Amino acid sequence: MTAWKMETAKARLSEVVRQAQLQGPQRITIRGEAAAVVLSQEDYAQLTRTSGANWVDQFRQSFTGDIDLSRDEDTGRDFSL
Repeated sequence: MTAWKMETAKARLSEVVRQAQLQGPQRITIRGEAAAVVLSQEDYAQLTRTSGANWVDQFRQSFTGDIDLSRDEDTGRDFSL
């Protein structure tokens, strides 16, 4: 991943975007520390793509065998204070 100083990225934004499309994500740094990443639209869409089902449905569908997920009615043990 190519790293760009903030000043350079601001001055050459069109090149940063073009490189994100051609080569992949482009890191932008501030004072040598990673601050942001520029992604192509395709990379962003891939990261944010969902299957349409929520995580509970995905979890339920991940089981391929017969697994009993029911809970016992046990409320604990009796004790005296």
